[in-house]
Amino acid sequence: MLEKQKEFIRLVREKNINKNLKYSILTMGCQLNENDSEKIAGMLEEMGYNVIDDYKNADLIIFNTCCVRENAEERLFGKIGEIKKLKENKNIILAIGGCMMQEKNMLDKIKSSYQFVDIIFGTHTIQNLPENIYKTLEKNQKVKDVIDIDGEIYEGLPIKRNSKFKASVTIMYGCDNFCSYCIVPYVRGRERSRKPEKIIEEIVQLSKEGYKEITLLGQNVNSYKGNDKIKNFADLLNEVCKIDGIERVNFISPHPKDFTDDVIDAIKNNKKISRIIHLPLQAGNTKVLKEMNRKYTKEQYLNLASKMYDRIPGLVLSTDIIVGFPGETDEEFEDTLDVVRKINFEQIFMFIYSKRDGTVAAKRNDQVPEKIKHERFDKLKKLYESKVDENNQKYIGTVQKILIEGNSKYNNNNFEGRTSTNKVVIVSQNNKIKIGDVIQVKITENHKWYLKGEVL
Repeated sequence: MLEKQKEFIRLVREKNINKNLKYSILTMGCQLNENDSEKIAGMLEEMGYNVIDDYKNADLIIFNTCCVRENAEERLFGKIGEIKKLKENKNIILAIGGCMMQEKNMLDKIKSSYQFVDIIFGTHTIQNLPENIYKTLEKNQKVKDVIDIDGEIYEGLPIKRNSKFKASVTIMYGCDNFCSYCIVPYVRGRERSRKPEKIIEEIVQLSKEGYKEITLLGQNVNSYKGNDKIKNFADLLNEVCKIDGIERVNFISPHPKDFTDDVIDAIKNNKKISRIIHLPLQAGNTKVLKEMNRKYTKEQYLNLASKMYDRIPGLVLSTDIIVGFPGETDEEFEDTLDVVRKINFEQIFMFIYSKRDGTVAAKRNDQVPEKIKHERFDKLKKLYESKVDENNQKYIGTVQKILIEGNSKYNNNNFEGRTSTNKVVIVSQNNKIKIGDVIQVKITENHKWYLKGEVL
């Protein structure tokens, strides 16, 4: 299959020679989407396209969509409207792919209401993009390339990384959990794990290219299944940490029900693994968790967090929380606030429940009113923000290992990096350090959303 696509890459490149054509990718969604976009960019550059930030000046525009939240749909339709006007004056190719295109109602709407879209592709057919672009260029053909079955895993796709020092590596695709609010298993398919030797090979190559930080990606990374040598996620973590040159290892997202003792031990025993672990809670009430099909109780979650804190020195936790799940009462929401108080999360990614057609929760007739959802969201946000300064104080006076990521967004005369617990740290620029360096910094000041430090 990939040999066939390489031939189409060659054919498109020949058609594009000396034309200085530009491409732009708008990525909506999670880090898996971002990783997919890097692969799309890699293929496009081999086809002779060059990236441009302003999509209004691009010759090829790709929207890589997400379907987890309703506002993603609104954003997409707004962008498509803008492109329609551009296409009236310029010969632009518009391609739309990603999770949203795996939803039948969305696919039908694009096909019926936006007939000027040139290419539609799904999460399982990214690798076919060169062929689809060729058909559009050569035959002015509209292409729909979406399959409902679980896709195969294709190794060796070109990739253009967004950073020269940090890279994400997908270790598995799909999800088997079927949380009642989530559309992902229906659009990404069932769980498929990459071969461990291919993952290690990719990370070794990244290390040779100077990458310092790796993030392992999957819908549920700790249900990864390997082979006889590297059997599971704990084994994979241990092997990745042995790779010379890699300074920091992250992973996202695990599921609390699969967070086994061997994974905890791997984190404890490998200093390269970040000391912030993302542990999605979603809700703090056992009844709501059952209705979400999360497969753990409030008490089990609290016990897991306590065990992790006890066994992993310096650990902090981040989490996801959904506010206003169907049927959630004020008393049940108070259980979520109770968990937040007890665990004192370093970071919380908060979401107002959004109905997703095709999910179990969307069919319920006890949807929480929008006004109540927003009131609860504000209450959770206020509680979290009240703890930020307190959490920051523990860093003052400590020495932290920082990967310098670039100029600070707060001040271009400073550099910015992150601790192993994902705290943003600002340091003054000097001749001793450059972007991509891993340095020791003494934390001196707390500025709520970032820390300041002195380079040692």
